[in-house]
Amino acid sequence: MNTAWIAVDWGTSKLRAWVMGTDGREIAALSSDQGMGQLAPEVFEPTLVELLAPYLSADKRAPVIACGMVGARQGWAEAPYAAVPCAPPGLSEAVRPSTSDSSLAVHILPGVKQADPPDVMRGEETQIAGFLAQQPDFDGILCLPGTHTKWVQISAGEIVSFRTVMTGELFALLSQKSVLRHSVSGEGWDDSAFEAAINDAMTSPQHLTARLFALRAGALLDGLSPDTARARLSGYLLGLELAGTRPYWLGQQVAIIGAGGLAQRYEAALTIVGAMVQVTDGAGLTLAGLTRAYAELQGQDR
Repeated sequence: MNTAWIAVDWGTSKLRAWVMGTDGREIAALSSDQGMGQLAPEVFEPTLVELLAPYLSADKRAPVIACGMVGARQGWAEAPYAAVPCAPPGLSEAVRPSTSDSSLAVHILPGVKQADPPDVMRGEETQIAGFLAQQPDFDGILCLPGTHTKWVQISAGEIVSFRTVMTGELFALLSQKSVLRHSVSGEGWDDSAFEAAINDAMTSPQHLTARLFALRAGALLDGLSPDTARARLSGYLLGLELAGTRPYWLGQQVAIIGAGGLAQRYEAALTIVGAMVQVTDGAGLTLAGLTRAYAELQGQDR
């Protein structure tokens, strides 16, 4: 068995693992729907062993470096948050849950917390570690779009401050559960409607709730297309987010960590408001951050 170590990203709904070989190359990329949200603490170890079984050896203990909600209070073992300002937490701050299987040596990385205003992250800090491993001199703002988007101030290799916004969750609730669901059901897009909505929300955010209902009324009275309504909904919510996070992006270099449609929406929105923006594909950054932690382990073993 040529497994050297295993990287694990264990979120609320998904479990991802990368089996890394002694030559530094990836042997296998594995995934499971067994996320933290559906597991009791005593089930984490057998779940991981089942997923990794073909790559484990009874006579060799494989280091497992894990990040994400696996370290939450309701996870396998709580990994207490590191407080900002701080570098992304590494192996020295990891928690070691006890395991009955002799083939595993598990290290769970902590998340990061902020006292004022109160905020937390778990998992994103490992992506940030991966980003900084590739761009160690970066000084500016990282934007990590998602259900709960993170805006993170980076300076001198440290997370200085951050804010979490629930724009993605609000969009999902409004487009799937509210009265607007019938009006925004299209899969297409309207760039001009998106840009106009960004500007409207930035200049007069107090009118947001009225503008939202106007999407429904416009569909009933004027035949407003679902594609245009969907673009407006996205623009209103993103414009509101940009108005609230202006101190983070105004005059700053912003790097969006992500890929696909959501990252493109954030890039377009930031470009509309004149921000300096670049996009970095986040697909490999979690593994890069976990690899950085594994390098610390190798240093300890020498």
